Amino acid sequence: MNNNQVNHDRLFKELLQTFFFEFIQLFFPEAYRAIDFKHLKFLQQEIYTDVTAGEKHVVDILVETRLKQEPGLILVHVEPQAYVQKDFNERMFIYFSRLYEKYRRRILPVAVFSYDQVRDEPDSFDLQLPFLEILHFKYCKLELKKLNWRDYITSDNPVAAALLSKMGFSKEERVKVKLEFMRMLVRMKLDPARTELLGGFFESYLKLNREEEAEFHRELAKIDIKEAEAIMQITTSWHEKGRAEGIKEGIKEGIKEGEIKKALETARAALKKGLTEDDVAEITGLDRETVRRLKGELN
Repeated sequence: MNNNQVNHDRLFKELLQTFFFEFIQLFFPEAYRAIDFKHLKFLQQEIYTDVTAGEKHVVDILVETRLKQEPGLILVHVEPQAYVQKDFNERMFIYFSRLYEKYRRRILPVAVFSYDQVRDEPDSFDLQLPFLEILHFKYCKLELKKLNWRDYITSDNPVAAALLSKMGFSKEERVKVKLEFMRMLVRMKLDPARTELLGGFFESYLKLNREEEAEFHRELAKIDIKEAEAIMQITTSWHEKGRAEGIKEGIKEGIKEGEIKKALETARAALKKGLTEDDVAEITGLDRETVRRLKGELN
C-alpha cells in the first residue's frame, strides 16, 4: 500500500467517522430511514490476509448499529476505493464473508469510489453453475465522479461540502467549486475543529494554484461583503494555524538536530575511552554504521 493510498484512507476515515449520520442521510436515504442512530459504535480496524496473493487488506470503517423497531445489532461496512481495481466486487464479497464469519450479523456493505475516472462499477458479485445460481451478493455503491457538484451546493450537509472536491467538475470550474465550498462552511457554522477537518479534506483533493487563488479572490469580491468577510476569517485562521505548526516543526527539528549533535559528541568520547562499537551504539542510540564511521575518523 503506497503513501497516497494511506493518506486517502485516513482522510475518508476521519470524514466518515465524524459525519457518519450525515453521510448516510445524504447518499443512502432508505438506509437512513431504517437505521436507529441512537445506537452507533465504531469498531476497531479489521485486517485480513490474502494467503494466495500474500497481501493484507484493511477494513477501516465498520459501524455497529441497530434498525428501528427490530431486535439485534447490524453492521455497516464502508469501503472507500481510491483507485481502479480488477475484481473489486469479489473483494467486497470476501470482506462481507469474513465479517459475517466473525460477527454473525446482518451487514450493510457500502463502496465509495473516489478516483478521477468516470466508470461503471459493478454493485454485485455472482457465482453460478449452468444449472444453479449459487450466489448473488449485492452492495450499495457511490461513484463520486458521476455526481454533479452543483446539485449539492445548496445543502447544509458537511459531507456534501467536503466531497465537492471529488465530484464531477471541469478544470475551469475549480475556482467556483472552492468558492461554493467556502460559502457552505460559512452557512453551516460548525465548530473550528470540524470546519478545519472539512477544509483539510477538501484541500487535499482540490488545492488552487497561484493563478486560481487570484481568481478566487476576484470572485470573492463579487459576493455579499459579510459573507466574503466570514470566508476570509476562516481562511486566515487556517493560514495562521499553518504558520504556527510550521514554527513548531522547526523547533522540533532544531531540538532533534541538537540531540543528534550531542549523541555524536558522546559517541566520540566513549570511543576514545575504548568502549566497543556495540556499547557506544546502545548508549547513544546511534546506528552501528554511524558509530563505525566515527571510529574510523578517530583512528
